[in-house]
Amino acid sequence: MDTVGAYEAKTHLSDLLERVAKVEKITITKHGVPVATLQPADPVKKTPVREIIGQPKRFRSGHRLRGLSIRTLIEEDRH
Repeated sequence: MDTVGAYEAKTHLSDLLERVAKVEKITITKHGVPVATLQPADPVKKTPVREIIGQPKRFRSGHRLRGLSIRTLIEEDRH
């Protein structure tokens, strides 16, 4: 892990971000004291399509219209 001062980090941020994108960790110091660490972000978790499609189905199973139809509700709102 490399260490850079705050001023250097500010003036060379784009270079540091390129290094971090290559899975490098960089510690930023202020007056020689570590204050922050630049490191790669956690990978984005993608939700499987089947799970996304299943969410409305699971919601519907727990919520009932008590005999009303969607059409009736839509028509009532138009008046």
